Amino acid sequence: MPETPPDPMPGTSRSTATAADWELDPADADAAERLARTLCTGGHDQIDSPEWVARARDAWEDLPLPLRRAVRRFRRHSGPHGTLVIGGLPVDRAALPATPTVPGSVQRQTTVPAALLTMVACGLGEPLAYLAEKSGALVQDVVPVPGQETFHGNAGSVPLSFHTENGFHPHPPDYVVFLCLRADHDQSAGMRTAGIRQALPLLTPAGRQALFAPEFITTPPPSFGPDAAASGPDTEPRPVLSGAAEDPDIRMAQLVTTPLTPRATAALAEFGRACEASARTLRLTPGDLVVIDNRVTVHGRTAFRPRYDGADRWLQRTYVTTDLRRSRDHRPQDGHVLAR
Repeated sequence: MPETPPDPMPGTSRSTATAADWELDPADADAAERLARTLCTGGHDQIDSPEWVARARDAWEDLPLPLRRAVRRFRRHSGPHGTLVIGGLPVDRAALPATPTVPGSVQRQTTVPAALLTMVACGLGEPLAYLAEKSGALVQDVVPVPGQETFHGNAGSVPLSFHTENGFHPHPPDYVVFLCLRADHDQSAGMRTAGIRQALPLLTPAGRQALFAPEFITTPPPSFGPDAAASGPDTEPRPVLSGAAEDPDIRMAQLVTTPLTPRATAALAEFGRACEASARTLRLTPGDLVVIDNRVTVHGRTAFRPRYDGADRWLQRTYVTTDLRRSRDHRPQDGHVLAR
């Protein structure tokens, strides 16, 4: 297994897995906010426009060095947990509107949080979206929606099982980036993560062998709509694990990955137990930025109780690819949205 890189620099270290790995220094947070506000002015105020993304890409170079250094180190090697959590980012809590409550909520207009998310995405690679999910928006709201409490996706509030994002697709994201704008009222909602580098030693040799075999089908998640499974771009059998035997990639979603053989069924259950045994729970506070290496880490969520009073839990999310070119045949006009 590759050597674990040194801890990312700076700020104030936190020692528990329920908080950020380190805090952005207040002076650097102020600088990041000022830079983000420069992206909230001018003629290109639509997040999804190529011109605005280009501005965010250039602005990334002007973010405080400690933040850029941490992201660069994580990009090279995502560490034992495949997760980076940085606290203290500016989200302008006093100016936040009510937490959205409508299905498919996204962020189209530029804001400080959306600008920060997009700049970090550009530091990791290129932002990415899927037309069938959240109407192809680059910055998406993860909020509870009335009437969808039991929905197994970002609009629900019941437990969300472990998954990598969009493992059914030929071009899943390499990273998923979240920024917490509001915590839930009871501060009980936890983002759960489990990385292959912790789970792999817990697997039996037979389980590993089966997980590397193309004996699993993963279909689109419920967030892609009811017709996505039938028209998905790729429903061929795949392995759950692929790549280097000592440090493999994962494609799996407990809800929509179906094993095709008895040994695959046993191995998938074993993998689930290994993830549970090695999982961390992150209870995010406003200003916490989470970068998940989607290639080596699954994530989920604990249950929580929304009140629908305008102050519910609110995360914003964007996907990132390290190589936009490889999905060119799926992206009209060489944009950032995969249309199929």
